[in-house]
Amino acid sequence: MFSNRTKAGKLLAARLLKFANESDLVLAVPRGGVPVAYEVAKELRLPIEIVLSKKIGHPMNKEFAIGAVGLTERYLVPHSEVPAGYIEEETTRIRMRLKEMQQKFMGDKEPDNITGKTVILIDDGIATGITLIGTIRILRKSNPARIIVAVPVASRSAVEKLSLEVDELIVLRIPKTFPGVGAFYKDFTQVTDEEVLFYLNKLNLELKKAS
Repeated sequence: MFSNRTKAGKLLAARLLKFANESDLVLAVPRGGVPVAYEVAKELRLPIEIVLSKKIGHPMNKEFAIGAVGLTERYLVPHSEVPAGYIEEETTRIRMRLKEMQQKFMGDKEPDNITGKTVILIDDGIATGITLIGTIRILRKSNPARIIVAVPVASRSAVEKLSLEVDELIVLRIPKTFPGVGAFYKDFTQVTDEEVLFYLNKLNLELKKAS
């Protein structure tokens, strides 16, 4: 069990040191992935950016992902019982939220062009993997050189699925049973928007001092 996301990030960073001179950018899944990604980006001295995609939840269970939506792209797992109208409404709603996040966390800065770059995609854990697979497939459309996914903990089923989607997968812990990501943290307090901004700004200042 991890004490908190900061401790998990430090442990993950130690496993990712070999990528320090081979990678260009750390992408954090907001909000929970940001404190973890911050520790990795700080250790590897890489810039950090939030990845702008969110899951589409099933209409009968919003926590069950049936796909992911980016600012311009979308990935869906077909479900015959889900109306097309619901998908379109959710896509519009999610994209509005993503634009709000982009403005709040990035201001007028456009997302980095990842074409030809090696990116490390980080979250605080993976349950089903469907949302992250959607994010990966959206990122692939920008033709990055490599996508490395790194997380503190993931379910066995998610690892099996993601191994087919990425160039390399780093997971610190793959438990036999997986009740949920939060079960593997002593402190799994929800990360706020203010904390996301704190970590992003803190890293930018540290990178400037180091340069």
